[in-house]
Amino acid sequence: MFRSISAAGICLACAFAAQADPPPLEAYGKLPTIERAAISPDGAHLAFIVTDGEKRNIIIQQTSDLKTIDFLKAGDTRVRSIKWAGPNHVIVTISTTTLVPELEGWEREWWVPMDVDISNGKARPVIHVQDCMNVVLDTPMIRTVNGRPKAYLQGVSFVDNTGRNTVFEYDLNSGISSIVKQGHRSTYDWLVNAEGKPFVETGYDGDAKRWSLTVSDGAWKASKVSEATIEHPDIIGLGRDGKSVLIADSVDEKDGSTMQVFREIAPGATDWGEPFAADQDHDAVLDPSTDALIGVHTLVDDRDHYQFYDPQLQKYWNAVVKAYPGARVTLTSLSDDRKKFLVYVDSPTDGPSYALVDIGKGSSDWLAGPYDGVVKDLAPTTRVTFKAADGLTLTGYLTTPKGVDAKNLPLVVFPHGGPASRDDPGFDWWAQAMASRGYAALKVNYRGSWGFGWEFLAAGFGQFGRKMQTDLSDGVRYLASQGTIDPKRVCIVGASYGGYAALAGASIDTGVYRCAVSVAGLSDLRRFVNWDSRDTDVSSRRYWLRYLGVTTLSDARLAQISPIEHVDQIKIPVLLIHGTDDTVVPYEQSQVMFDALQKAGKTVELVKLKHEDHHLLVGDTRLQMLQATMAFLQKNNPP
Repeated sequence: MFRSISAAGICLACAFAAQADPPPLEAYGKLPTIERAAISPDGAHLAFIVTDGEKRNIIIQQTSDLKTIDFLKAGDTRVRSIKWAGPNHVIVTISTTTLVPELEGWEREWWVPMDVDISNGKARPVIHVQDCMNVVLDTPMIRTVNGRPKAYLQGVSFVDNTGRNTVFEYDLNSGISSIVKQGHRSTYDWLVNAEGKPFVETGYDGDAKRWSLTVSDGAWKASKVSEATIEHPDIIGLGRDGKSVLIADSVDEKDGSTMQVFREIAPGATDWGEPFAADQDHDAVLDPSTDALIGVHTLVDDRDHYQFYDPQLQKYWNAVVKAYPGARVTLTSLSDDRKKFLVYVDSPTDGPSYALVDIGKGSSDWLAGPYDGVVKDLAPTTRVTFKAADGLTLTGYLTTPKGVDAKNLPLVVFPHGGPASRDDPGFDWWAQAMASRGYAALKVNYRGSWGFGWEFLAAGFGQFGRKMQTDLSDGVRYLASQGTIDPKRVCIVGASYGGYAALAGASIDTGVYRCAVSVAGLSDLRRFVNWDSRDTDVSSRRYWLRYLGVTTLSDARLAQISPIEHVDQIKIPVLLIHGTDDTVVPYEQSQVMFDALQKAGKTVELVKLKHEDHHLLVGDTRLQMLQATMAFLQKNNPP
């Protein structure tokens, strides 16, 4: 799968040629030149997943002089993550879409780990145990046991022809993998302690709406059992002491809202632990070598905040942020001695780039940016705040063409997927491509988006195709009232849930848009929910029904918000784009909508992205999507 080649004298920055001015769509639509990056525990090396826009490569560099010491070709392989395991090994997790009849009986995307040994430039599979799959269900847990680095992985073994979540141990020195512990039918997640022993197991029974936590200090003890209709607690990693289990949980507030918290449970304990780090939009910052909690990251008022529990680390981080005034600085990776930081710097004027900060030397080295070819043509993005029709305050981000007065502009409404996700003010290659062709692009954090508190999230329940949809058109009306956009020149483009919103803008909330582009969008809601909940875990069905505002798929109200039921209302051109390997929203959703529109004599096009998944990870088909989208916009809504 990987092939090592000579890389003497290769420089990472040299691989990225300058783009012509103005940039072609290829500069935006091809794969970013850097997709993943991590620093080794000893701080001596950097690992990158880089592309030439289409093919992927793994590059290892020395931090001392940024000299490339290894270069491995990965080709069209989809790389999901990279993680250092000791100073000489990188676990590269790739994904493939395939059918495993013995396990589930339908196509899904499987994650496969590979071990890249930088001492010899060779790659080998991580899990190779008889009667087991070579896939993983989560990222590897790295532990050093008796001085030997080992990787612990959650994979799949078979008991009575039934797949079980199983803990595997992989010895990086010998290359030997073995089963450590097999789970039960309902085992959901595992955690391994610092000594390489599984000491936490969670289980989830969707039918019984039951989540359980079992902790071991030599003997396994039930620590917690709770009702979990849809959401349930999740294992995050080890606690601040490196011994307890860190759990993300939720608590009910006195005002009826729900707050996300962290809890730490000691081995063998049966108490639930005091909640801390209460916030709806925080992320745990884990030590990359131990998975122990070292800090918390939050996004508040478009600014990134890091709280580290070690005062010295906090001091170092404050110095890192101070070096990049006005930019969003996020932590990508750090060395074990806490003196080397690999950071992602997203500047509103200079675009995104990776930088290596060495506290000991007091130096900072710019490495390369994922979109260096468009930096000089960066379009400005500003925060917008407006009221929905019912008075709810909404926020979003407006990207406008560079050097153009923001008045009477053609607009593309660009809703995010999820729907329980969010937009942020960072660089967005898709919005930047739209702005480069003369369009303003509006991204709205509609009700039901994540990161603004439970009350805001819950405001989206039952509002699929209703107020979640009109939140978008309320944004259009707001920009029109400010004179920023021309309300007669507005189209809507989105992917996943955003693709549904595009189709709903054409069929349900009509009269706002001149054209609509749906990328991997939902069109037939009843058919989709049946497909998505086809396994024994019924929690996914309950999740969708909550947003859809119905209790059963036979509810007549479902037809009110399903675009395929309102084909007769569509008066604008529609473009459907979908990958054939999509395992999140099946290609069928676009095909049935295309057939219905064609039968009704509507103006519609369908672009099939061969071997592409839901996340547009294939270089040529991602570019195909962008080129088709922009050509469609320019034809039906000229700038």
